[in-house]
Amino acid sequence: MLAGYNDHNIKKRRPFLKFLGRLFIFFFIFLLGFGLARRWGKEGITGERIGVIEVKGIIKDSRSILENIVKFEKNDHIKAILLRINSPGGAVAPCQEIYIELIKARKKKPVVASLGTVAASGGYYIAAAANKIIATPGTLTGSIGVKLELANVQKLLEKIGIEPVVLKSVPYKDIGSPFRQVTPEEKKMLIKLLKDIHRQFVEDIAKGRHLSFEKVEAIADGSVFTGKEAKDLGLVDMLGNFEDAIKEATRLAGIKGEPKLYYPKKKTPWTRLLLNTLLEILNEDIQKIKISY
Repeated sequence: MLAGYNDHNIKKRRPFLKFLGRLFIFFFIFLLGFGLARRWGKEGITGERIGVIEVKGIIKDSRSILENIVKFEKNDHIKAILLRINSPGGAVAPCQEIYIELIKARKKKPVVASLGTVAASGGYYIAAAANKIIATPGTLTGSIGVKLELANVQKLLEKIGIEPVVLKSVPYKDIGSPFRQVTPEEKKMLIKLLKDIHRQFVEDIAKGRHLSFEKVEAIADGSVFTGKEAKDLGLVDMLGNFEDAIKEATRLAGIKGEPKLYYPKKKTPWTRLLLNTLLEILNEDIQKIKISY
């Protein structure tokens, strides 16, 4: 009798328990959604802003910078794009990709480049796409040129008794191989390649800076210039610091009052974002409970 009574009570309670379970799930999803909306809302872009993109170190990849340029280009709240460049240069293709996208962006809104300690070679390549370039008098910039570095370990391998074997279907497939000397014909090919890329470099700077090809070519010998020298050569528009660059971006964008900067948020894995959101909500709730003596 007792067992039957308990089974009967459990059956009667099942719909209620299911209801409680569904209510709990609904409440959890609502709470989580509210927390995420509140968190993402804080990171939203509102009002009139200047979008800041930092270019640091050797430029090896362009993906994140391109994503931010496109995002700022499309967002109506971003009235100007401000590049803060501290880079000695980098790979050709990523620099060209960034340059191309900045040229597109500056047709829609002002782009200002602020040069830090070093903005040379590929770092200056990117800056040349801006409407205005601002550098300190002591900034190191310029270094307009292209290089290719190859290592040759043939003699070292011979000393330790290793003989590499390279099979190829065409004569120049292993050009630049570290296992042998570069032939005179291969040197001519590589120099031709470098000259072509160098010409592209000069053409893009001339286009971005509204200078003649001949004027840029005359100083494109790899020389490094100070910010002051670069201004005299027409490679830089103004001498100043990051704050001066902000003021110039504000002026070009026509922003009234104190300008507000927006820095792109670093991407966070969604699992960590969910956990951080829950912890943030719990922390705020705990702080509401005041215990006094």
